[in-house]
Amino acid sequence: MQHHGDVIVIGAGHAGIEAAVAAARLGARVLMLTMNLDTIGQMSCNPAIGGPAKSQLVREIDALGGVMAECADATYIQLRTLNVSKGPAVHALRAQSDKAGYREFARRLIEHEPNIAMRQTMVSDILVDPQTRQFQAVRDSLGITYTASALVVTTGTFLNGRLWVGEHAVGGGRPGESASTGITACLQKIGLKTGRLKTGTPPRLDGRTIDYTGLEVQPGDEDPRFFSFLPNRPVFDQIPCHITRTNAKTHRLIQDNLHRSPMMQGLMQADMGPRYCPSIEDKVTRFADKDSHHLFIEPEGRHTYEIYLQGFSSCLPYEVQVAMIQTLPGLERAEMLRPACAVEYDYFPAYQLSPDMMVKTSPGVFLAGQINGTSGYEEAAAQGLMAGINASRFALAKRQQGPFEPFILTRESSYIGTLIDDLTTKEILEPYRMLTSRSEYRLLLRQDNADKRLTPLGRQIGLVSDERWQAYERRQSAIAHELARLKSVKLEASEAVNGQLSELSGETLQEKTSLFDLLKRPPVSIDILKQLDSETAALVRDARDVYDHVVPEIKYQGYIQRQSREINRLGKASSLKLPESLDYSGIRQLSNEAREKLSKLRPVDLGQASRIAGITPADITVLHAVLASKNMLSKASL
Repeated sequence: MQHHGDVIVIGAGHAGIEAAVAAARLGARVLMLTMNLDTIGQMSCNPAIGGPAKSQLVREIDALGGVMAECADATYIQLRTLNVSKGPAVHALRAQSDKAGYREFARRLIEHEPNIAMRQTMVSDILVDPQTRQFQAVRDSLGITYTASALVVTTGTFLNGRLWVGEHAVGGGRPGESASTGITACLQKIGLKTGRLKTGTPPRLDGRTIDYTGLEVQPGDEDPRFFSFLPNRPVFDQIPCHITRTNAKTHRLIQDNLHRSPMMQGLMQADMGPRYCPSIEDKVTRFADKDSHHLFIEPEGRHTYEIYLQGFSSCLPYEVQVAMIQTLPGLERAEMLRPACAVEYDYFPAYQLSPDMMVKTSPGVFLAGQINGTSGYEEAAAQGLMAGINASRFALAKRQQGPFEPFILTRESSYIGTLIDDLTTKEILEPYRMLTSRSEYRLLLRQDNADKRLTPLGRQIGLVSDERWQAYERRQSAIAHELARLKSVKLEASEAVNGQLSELSGETLQEKTSLFDLLKRPPVSIDILKQLDSETAALVRDARDVYDHVVPEIKYQGYIQRQSREINRLGKASSLKLPESLDYSGIRQLSNEAREKLSKLRPVDLGQASRIAGITPADITVLHAVLASKNMLSKASL
């Protein structure tokens, strides 16, 4: 038996990296166990970070002291801001990454953390105390036992994974890598229920066999933003992506071969695939009224000709995939390097976890990433960060013989909080993807203000470095200074000013008006303000990151104030704790459905209970009355 410290992390994907680094930087001695040390930070599917809602997650990870944003900034080949024609609340940064470069950067990052040790091995057993089910150790396939106080399981799609291309299937967690066996049974032994999900990945093509003539070019931003709030982000030359489209020939081939899909033949055990990242077969079937679908031709890196065909996930037979690809404009002679495939794997519905990511029935065991039924690197990294923080706090509390104080983010505070609240409150029947529409507080939870919301919390728990804290203070000071300046600078309601303003926006001034109040007006953009005030123009040019926050803060001021009041109004009652020992089956005033779901999901407070599907306002009123009758209200407040 070998003792390796405080926290063991199984897996070295995006969740495992965040978990290991966070735990190590908080003072825990970490052992990372992975089946292949050469695939730390592997981008199993699309080599890209960010996008709608996902960029908010990445910036929140960065604001708390996580590392995904640094990895993305260090290895991008293209940066684009999406949804620029819409409001700032849904603006989203997306990086096309160098797949090999990202992996190498992540490996170096892990190796440079003095509190992290690594081992290449496959874990086959998880050992817990027979009475308490508290975590004790793991055992690998060589029979070596590693002990620690806490365990974070981040096995992605590897648990009993199978890869499908047509009728052919092989064991594997992703193409070219074997599946992990044993862990599912171990987690079932400690009381966890499991399910089966599927996901998929598109084919990879030889870029030298693609004719880019006539294809729509998708360039990066000329003056790109970055994910990390840290200063001095690296500036690289960018590589364009391209767009092609399916057509009637493509759709006919798919329809003629649907019967050869392993899903249609009933060969796959998985219940559901990803709704928001469907296979090309699903798209053609579900959206039969559409005669074409966009596909994105994206490079896998700077030093490879391998191309990722985004939007063309499939599990049809190899020869059908080749024929389908060669119906696409520009790809008539394209050669396929790796076929598309479907992956089915075991997962554990996350309602079995507490909001701190710990298994309710087994103290010291934390789960993060796709094992919880999510889809996407960013969702995995966010869970890994929170699991790593709490695993380290659990282990250090045990070492110091003190109480475990979990670190939990609410859905009002962050997209990370929304993600984890959704996972631990709802029954996930398909891979969960973060969307802006999932957050009722999205006007408050923008990517531009993630540092303002979360960096003080990260500093408080010890994860934010001095360098990051100083950068945060400089940015907040600059924002405050600019907001004050915009309030102090006022335009006269003169004929000259009104003439220029009317021409630019259709607006006029009736009285002396500050730049701050002028920018509140919907027709007045920051580009118009730049033309009216030369100092604003200079500041936007030289301190653009400041203005990325200033503009939505002003534009949304009324909505922000209203939403903040609503959060405060709901907060007191929602935060009332529900005792772990509360017997819902004995509360006869509750509906049968409410008793069943509350007993199964065990919400931590009234707020979480109210978000469970099937729980009505009347049920919440009953629970509030029960707490009052049992004299629990004073004890329940946070």
